[in-house]
This record gives sequence, structure tokens and C-alpha cells, in this order.
Amino acid sequence: MNDLESFYGPNAGYVLELYERYRQDPTSIDSDTRAFFEQRASEIDALLAGGNAQPATLPGASTGPAPSESREQASGVQIGCVVAATALANAIRSLGHFGAHLDPLGSQPQGDPALLPEAHGISEADLANLPASVVGGHAAENAANALEAINRLRAMYSGTISYQFDQVKSPKERYWLRDAVGLRLFQKTLQPNVARQQLRRLSQVEAFERFLHTTFPAQKRFSLEGNDTLVPMLDEIVSGALETGTKQVLIGMAHRGRLNVLTHVLNKSYARILAEFSHAKHEGDDTPTDRDWSGDVKYHLGAETVFKNEGTGQEIKVLLAPNPSHLEYINPVIQGMTRAVQEVRTQPGVPTQSVDAGLAVVIHGDAAFPGEGIVAETLNLWNLRGYTVGGTIHIIVNNQIGFTTEPEDDRSTTFASDLARGFEIPIIHVNADDTDACLTAVRLAKAYRDRFHKDVLIDLVGYRRWGHNEGDEPNFTQPQMYDVIRNHPTVREVYASFLAQQGMVSKEEADQLYKEATAVLEQAKRLADSGKFEVDPEEPEDLDDEAANYTTGGKLALNQPPNVPADQLAALNQELLKWPENFTPNYKLARLLQKRGTSLGPEGGIDWGHAEALAYASILAEGTAIRLSGQDAERGTFSHRHAVLHDQKTGKTYIPLQNLPQAKASFAIYNSPISESAVMGFEYGYSVEAEDALVIWEAQFGDFANVAQVIIDQFISSGRTKWRQESGLVLLLPHGYEGAGPEHSSARLERYLALSAGENWRVANCSTAAQFFHLLRRQAFEIKRDPRPLIVMTPKSLLRNPNAGATFQELTQGTFRSVIDDDQALTNPTNIRRVVLSTGKVSIDLLSSENRAKAEDVAIVRVELLYPFPAEELTSILANYPGLKEVVWVQEEPKNMGAWRYMLPRLTEIVPEGVVLDVIARPERSTPATGFMERFQHEQEQIIAGALRSPILEYGGTHGH
Repeated sequence: MNDLESFYGPNAGYVLELYERYRQDPTSIDSDTRAFFEQRASEIDALLAGGNAQPATLPGASTGPAPSESREQASGVQIGCVVAATALANAIRSLGHFGAHLDPLGSQPQGDPALLPEAHGISEADLANLPASVVGGHAAENAANALEAINRLRAMYSGTISYQFDQVKSPKERYWLRDAVGLRLFQKTLQPNVARQQLRRLSQVEAFERFLHTTFPAQKRFSLEGNDTLVPMLDEIVSGALETGTKQVLIGMAHRGRLNVLTHVLNKSYARILAEFSHAKHEGDDTPTDRDWSGDVKYHLGAETVFKNEGTGQEIKVLLAPNPSHLEYINPVIQGMTRAVQEVRTQPGVPTQSVDAGLAVVIHGDAAFPGEGIVAETLNLWNLRGYTVGGTIHIIVNNQIGFTTEPEDDRSTTFASDLARGFEIPIIHVNADDTDACLTAVRLAKAYRDRFHKDVLIDLVGYRRWGHNEGDEPNFTQPQMYDVIRNHPTVREVYASFLAQQGMVSKEEADQLYKEATAVLEQAKRLADSGKFEVDPEEPEDLDDEAANYTTGGKLALNQPPNVPADQLAALNQELLKWPENFTPNYKLARLLQKRGTSLGPEGGIDWGHAEALAYASILAEGTAIRLSGQDAERGTFSHRHAVLHDQKTGKTYIPLQNLPQAKASFAIYNSPISESAVMGFEYGYSVEAEDALVIWEAQFGDFANVAQVIIDQFISSGRTKWRQESGLVLLLPHGYEGAGPEHSSARLERYLALSAGENWRVANCSTAAQFFHLLRRQAFEIKRDPRPLIVMTPKSLLRNPNAGATFQELTQGTFRSVIDDDQALTNPTNIRRVVLSTGKVSIDLLSSENRAKAEDVAIVRVELLYPFPAEELTSILANYPGLKEVVWVQEEPKNMGAWRYMLPRLTEIVPEGVVLDVIARPERSTPATGFMERFQHEQEQIIAGALRSPILEYGGTHGH
């Protein structure tokens, strides 16, 4: 107990009751409280006496105590007023945003009864008779009485800027935030030169939008008008970041205002943007020069630029990431990119993170923020060790409408920002028409982020001057709102009027600034029309000549890394089996791991998890960093990885891959939250920025990736084609039919193959641990040469199947093979009549079947790399069998799923003339697998038996199907 301001409402009354007991008998209360009262007795007496004023009375009470009344009765009335005043003050601090004037269009605040004196049984006259100290805080400093202090509080918390801090659990942070508000730490006194500069900026913002509106009236642009202050706010963030030594600011935002931000914050030239608008008129006449380059619409594109402080020489890179129409899905991508910028991965062990090296800024829509679940998933990452970026500045560009949907129909919360309260994020509400308040908000937000390294949110409440995309007619659905907007002055006009009243900028000067901004645009339009600007963006540095050297003839070259020498791999294996002397792992696990020390002989026995660990160790030794995350990734869903060991006595952990003496780069592994979309988006973003790292996301089961389909469709599979954005992200998706039911069998291979085009990624389904070892090493080798995402159907039962195991020689001398021929069939190729093509687990089922020996005229060929389609390798293998009559694709999935529909047209082109092409699969279904074990086993037996049955009853005759 050390601060009277900490007590309010009933608590304040309780403290005053204790004080009365103290005065009557000091020994009747505890020593700490007694010491507090001894120090503050004079202050409390002043509160009770009301300073030099007459004691206040409660409404309905007599005007003053009668001479016959006891002192206790008069004191009781005074205590009631003190309690009421204290409660009112704290209500304003907590609920002031309900009374704030946040709507530029002038709608009245929602209000709250607790903001009114009468709700607490007190009047303004009563407040005037109380000392300011009952209100407490900075509002009370030098105030004549409680009423003046309350009015100051209203100005702080219920003006055109307001705050929600109560959800912040840390007292230290709350006190800092209230000091920042009460002391006006980030509210700068307006100077004429600064005011003129801000007005010039708003003139540029408005002129740009109006110029586009009149020059290209039929084209979408998602205007910023109504929230124009976003641009000066971003300017303030960038300049502040430059001053504090931040290396990079990474911005994610949706469509609204993107073109304005691109040109004014990212320095994308007017002429280039105008050329893109002109280009859109003639899109049908253009002949693309690169069939694998699709581009994207203007308001999805990103950009980057570098600013320099000429005085200090400090530079800062500012990046706006490209974003598709699923607006909020950029959120985790930006977080991942920022984390990659913040980390140094060139040393062994855990990457070194400096959260001040990169700053994430995410701009949301008011309907999308509470409406899209990816927002909550991403907010949940802010304090997780594998995903924190030291705080993100969030800005909701609040139009007060979602497309045509009113707030009461698009969210169940009062404010668009309320979701953030659950994550203890402080919220600043601000009226977008008050430019100075907006800049105050953003300065406070950045200072809070820099000091506490936590997220902070600004709810920028404005409006949307036109329809959703300028082609819509808003009067159809919001006639009253748009009647107000039509007659409402622009943000620039509001600010110019304010500056004129302050005597800082005359109306004539304001008009001149706007004319100058328009003239610059007109000149840019002439330049754009001259044809001197290419519409397509320049290739980023990622797609340089070095990368081009590794791609030939429009097909991905199959580059192979050098083999790991046997002695080096053996040494790495020994290091992986070490742990500290006083470390006690689980005895079963220790015994299992120690077996890995005896599996390097010619007899083999290297299982999947062991091969994976050796691959990672060799990659680290060659200087490529690794980041691996996913639900249960540390142990592995199927208890096969055990990358993180746990001491059974202390609970401490030890990660062998972080303690390799041979390592030249960092290794990070994290169990992710129960999230697919946000975590996969994070890892994609990380992989884009971390060009030196092998970044891996593992699904708990392969079909869990379905939840992240937007990330897969709109970023991973198409980012290179749309935005020339490079990523080497690896998705490990457990896949295989073992009777686990519809949701734990198929990783939906067909979806990835349907998205395969233009060499956009690689899709593989390995059948052995050795193949997986080499595939991982090849992916790491390609990261710095020609990075593409890698989609891998990883196994479940094959993890420990000896038929899928590897020998040490296969790891040290082999390479990844896109297609594996049948060694047994090659001993007598002229006898082969049927070639069975398969991929992944079913290949091992076929090879290990007891019917295999009887199928002497059947060759089992494994297709390990599905995309890019290995046409040359398959053609060469089929040519090995001169008596071939039939090629059969065998898969576990239903015929309408899996790889068949992808393989059919491709195999049709390469199967020799006269050879029949067929498929063996489960019947077409709407669900991937049956939920009944008996039925599963029967279907599986039919598939294997059908594949190994003699293909032709009489050669040259009819099929024996």
C-alpha cells in the first residue's frame, strides 16, 4: 500500500474506514498500513476536509452538517464524495473511449453511464468542492479542484484520441502508458514549418487519389481517402525507426490505400503507377514474353526502398510485402519476414535475435480484423519463443464499413479492435481527421513497442469516401452515411482550416500546395504516356544471373550436392549421440538412440529419423542454417525425430544439432501452437527473407495443411509467378494409407499437383530414408542457387519399416533419384510385360509383398519426384523393357485423388505406342479413405494383388482384368 490512486470505489472507502480506525486506535491495524497512514496523514486529512472548501454533501443530503451531528456523520458524507470522485476518475481512465469523439463524420459516442458524475452519486458542484488530489494522476497536477482535474481527464481519454490500457496486466507498462498520456510525452507542440510539411504531405496524398479518380474513373484503386493520415503516420514510424537504428521496417497491408503507400512511403514513382493504370486498358493486346510470369493487379504488389540519414549515414530498408485478396493472411508472413531479418544464423547453436533490427507494421481492415481467424492466430504468436518479433505495430484502417456490411453485421464486439484486448495489447483509438492526434498515437505506439517489445494497436477511425472499389455505388446500401460523406471536408481541408485558425498556413498557401502536388502528377502522366516506363517490375536481386545459370530450357535442372565423405558423416553421427555428462535422458530413448551408433555397417538399418538427423547435421556442417517448426516437431508426431532431449530429473533440454562442433550455421527447432495458417505463413515469410536457411514446416498429419490452403495457394505455389518472390520453404506432410481413417491418411497430394506449373516448386514422395536424406541435402544445396518450395509426402509406417531403411553407403555414395528402376526386373528385362508405376509407401508395399516373387513379368518402378515431371527418366526406363505391353499407375488413394489425374496426360505422351495405360486405385470417392479397418485392409489387398497379377492372359490377346 503506497499510493492512494491505487484505491477507488469500495476500495477507497475501505482505506478511509481503516484511517478512521487508525485515528481512534493506531494499534488496531497492521504495522504496514499504520506506517502508510503515518506518512500520508496530512494528505488524507485534506481529502476528508476538502482542502479549504466546505465539506461536500451527497445529492439529497442537507446542505451541511447540523451543529448537533457528530463528526463521524459529516466525515461519512465527505468520504462518500471522495469515493464517488475516485470512481468517476477511474471510470474515465478505463472507459473514456466510450465517450471519445472518434468518428470524423460526427456520430455521437456510444457513451457509458459510468462516465457521468450522477452515476456515482456526485455532482459537478461536489467535484468543485473536492481537492484535485482525489482524482490523482497527472490530471490533478496544479488543478484548482477535482472538477478541473476531471475535465482534464476527459480531454485526455474522451477527446479525438482515447486509450484502452486496462487489459495490460503489467503494472509497470500501465504506469508507463498513463504517464505517456498524462504528461503528453508524445504530443509535440506544433511548429509552423512542421505544420506546413504535414499539410504538403496530405496535399500529395489527396491529389494522388483525386488525380487517379478523374484520370482513370472506371478502374479499381481502393482509395485511401478518409484515412489519409495513414501516410504521415507511416512516415513517422519510418523516421523514428531510422533514428533508433532499426535496419528494416517491414509493412503488410491490404488493398485500401496501398497505391498511396507505395508511392509516398515506398517511393514508387508516380510515372510507374500511372503507366500500370494505362497498361490495364490494353491488357488484351499484350503478348506475354515469359509464360511463367503472370504478374498481379496493381493493388497487390509490393515494393522496397532505402532511406538514409544524411547526418549520421544510418540507412534503413523499408519493405511493403505483396499481398493477395485474402487480406489478413499477410499478417503471419510479415512476422516471419521480420524474424528472419532480426536473426543472425551464421554461428552454430540457436540463432542470435536482435528484435530492434527489424520492425513489423501490419495494417488491417476494420471488418477483416475481427472477422478473419488468421488475425487471432497471428496475434497469439507475439510472445512465443519461436515466433516473437519483439512487438508489432498494428494499425486498423477503420472505414466503419466492410464492403457493404454495417459493423453490427460483421462483428460481435463494440470496437473493431476488441479482439486485441484478449492478448493484452494496448489500444489507441484516434479520429483520422485529427492529424496531430494521429501522429501522437503513432509516436506513443512506437515508443511502447521499443521499450517493452510487445504488440500495440492503433484504431484509426476514418471513413471511405467512395465505394469499396470505386466502381461500387455506396448509396445503394448506405445512403445516409454517404450523404454525410459527400458534404464532409477532406482530411487535408480539415487540417488546412485548423492551420489557418492557428495563423500558421494561410488558405492561399494551402491551395498552392495542392496545386503543386497536382502539377507533379500531371507531369508524371506525360512521362508515363511517353512509354519510357516498363509496366512489369524490375527483377529483384533474388532472380539474378547466378540463378538463371541453374535453370535450363525452361526446366528445373536437377542439381546434386557433393557427397558427404564417409569419415565426416560417421563423425557427425557420433556427435549426435552425445549429451552432457550430468544429463539424464529417458532410458528407453537413450537405448534407442545409441542403436544409431551401430547402424552404419553394410547391413544397413538407418531408419527415417536417423537419416533425417544425419542430413541436418551435414547441412549445418556445410554452412546452411536450418529452421524446423510444426506441431510436435521437436519429438516428431510419430516419435521418430527426438531432436530435443529432456532430462528426466531436471526437465532441462539438450539439442545435439545445436552442439555440433562441425556446424557452421545455426539450428532452430520449435513446437508450434495448434495453428496451421499462421505458422505456415510465418515460415513462408521467414524463408523469403532468410536466403541462407533451409526452412521447414511439418504438419502433424499431412491433411492438417488443408487449414492453410490460402497460404499454399496464394503465397507458396504462386508467389514466384505473381510477385517474383523466392522461397525455398519445405513442407513435410505425413501421408500414407494405414487404416487411420479419412482425416489421417491423405495429405491431398492431388491439390499440390494441380497447382504445379511453371517450375513453381518441387513435389516428392520418397520411398526410402536414403532418398529423403539426399532430397533434403539437395534442397539445402539449391537454397542459394535456385530456391523453390519443396512439398514432401512423408511417411508414417515407413519411418521404422526396414524395407525403407538405408545403408551408410547409400548415404555417402548415392544421390537423389527422381525415378528408381526395378533392379530385379533388370536382370531379365525381356521378360517384363507390365511396368507398375507408383510413388511413396505403396511402392514398398508392392516390393515387400509375398506375391512379388510370383510376378516375374512385372517391373515395379518408383516415381520419387512427381513434379517437375521426370519425363526423360521415365522414357528411358520404359525403353529398358522391349516386351512391354502395359503400364499401370498404382496408388492407394481413390481414383479421383492422388496423382493419377496428374499422371494420366503426362504418361500418355511417353508410353510407347501400342502399350496400354491403366490405373489401379480405390474407387472414386468424396472422402479420402474409409473409417473401417476391415474394409481398408480388403481394399489394400486388392490394390496390391491387382498390381502384381499377370497383365495379359495371352500375349497379343486380351486384357486379363
